[in-house]
Amino acid sequence: MKYAIIRFPGSNCDWDLFYVLRDVMAVTPEFVDYRETTLPDETAAVLVPGGFSYGDYLRSGAIARFSPIMAAVKAFADAGHPVIGICNGFQILTEAGLLPGALRKNSSLDFICKPQPLTVTNATTLFTHEFDAGETVMFPIAHGEGNYYCDDATLAQLKQNHQIAFTYQNNPNGSTADIAGVTNERGNVLGMMPHPERASEAILGGDDGQRLFASLIASVTAAAQ
Repeated sequence: MKYAIIRFPGSNCDWDLFYVLRDVMAVTPEFVDYRETTLPDETAAVLVPGGFSYGDYLRSGAIARFSPIMAAVKAFADAGHPVIGICNGFQILTEAGLLPGALRKNSSLDFICKPQPLTVTNATTLFTHEFDAGETVMFPIAHGEGNYYCDDATLAQLKQNHQIAFTYQNNPNGSTADIAGVTNERGNVLGMMPHPERASEAILGGDDGQRLFASLIASVTAAAQ
C-alpha cells in the first residue's frame, strides 16, 4: 500500500510528510507530481502537504485546485478513500469543494508560526481514533491564511454531523468556533491547519502527531483486510 503525497509548485512540507511516513511510521510514501492525471497503483491514502502552492496567488489553494492531479484526488475521495490536507493542503481541499468552509487571512493579518494546544473534538474519525475525546495535543501552526470561516448554517451542520475534528484552545487566527480541523460529512476527508508531521518525534518537542498518522494507517489496514 502506498501513501501518495501530492506536490505542487511551492509545496514545502512534502519531505516532512515523506520522512514521517517512511522513517517514523514505516509505511511507503510516494510523491505524485501535480501534472499527473492518475494516482499510483495501490494508493491507500492521499496527503496534500503544506506550503505555498503557486505562490499563494489569488487565494491560497485557488490555483492548485485546477491542477491535473486534482480530478484523480476528487475521484479517490468520492470513492470513500482517506484524504488529508494539512495547512496549504487544507486550503486546497476547501477550494476544490472537498471540504466545507474557506480559509481567510489571520485576524491579526500576521503570519503566525508557533506551537498551539488543540482539543481533540472528535476521536472517532479515520484520522483521530488513536486519541481520546477531549484530549489536549500540541501541534505547531505556520500560516498567514489559517482563519477558518463558514456561515451559521454550515457551522450548525458541522456540529450536528460531528465534523469538527480539532479546535484551538487559544484561537490564534480568528477561526469560526475555534476550528482547527474538519472532515467532510462522510468522514474520509480531513483538513487541518496545524502540522502533525512537525510534531511526530520527541526530538522536535513532541510526538502527538504520530497518533494521527497511526490512526490513518490503522484505518487503511483495517479497510484492506
